[in-house]
Amino acid sequence: MFSNPVQPGRYTAELSDDGVVVFLIGMRFNHWWRIDKWWFILTGMARMLRYLDRGDAGLLQSRYWFGRTLILVQYWRSMDELMAFASDSQAPHARTWREFNQRVGNDGSVGIYHETFQVLPGNSEAMYVNMPVFGLGGALGPVPVDRSRDTARQRLARQRRAERVAAQPDGVDDVGARGTQTG
Repeated sequence: MFSNPVQPGRYTAELSDDGVVVFLIGMRFNHWWRIDKWWFILTGMARMLRYLDRGDAGLLQSRYWFGRTLILVQYWRSMDELMAFASDSQAPHARTWREFNQRVGNDGSVGIYHETFQVLPGNSEAMYVNMPVFGLGGALGPVPVDRSRDTARQRLARQRRAERVAAQPDGVDDVGARGTQTG
């Protein structure tokens, strides 16, 4: 049985120097009674997720929510790995995409979408309170909130400082203080 217990207290997520890619993908049942137009998309997505679970394509985590509009939130290590999977003719994505274009195309019965975001250190922050391990915290691992991570500004500043230190060849930030890397 799948168990994702609540983590009492506060935690955050910290990005590596390379950041992470957040990929939102889903579909909308415009004509829910047209099972012939959307069932193959659901089964195709299930095939894709099984395929991604078996290998090391770069997917860190995937979670989905159902309703009239379905959403699948994925966290990837890199944009290159996501694009490699999407364009791999041997992976299940290509088959489902071809079938969608043949069976649905622009007929309006089913909507599909995706959005892709490259999130770099210092450009995002996360906070979870009394939540199961979730979101970026689930993809990257939860980091307990301490005094140095108490506010959103502190969390952003930590990541900006780590990024600045990582960019310096000697590991010293631009004000001369020895920095520490996070994430």
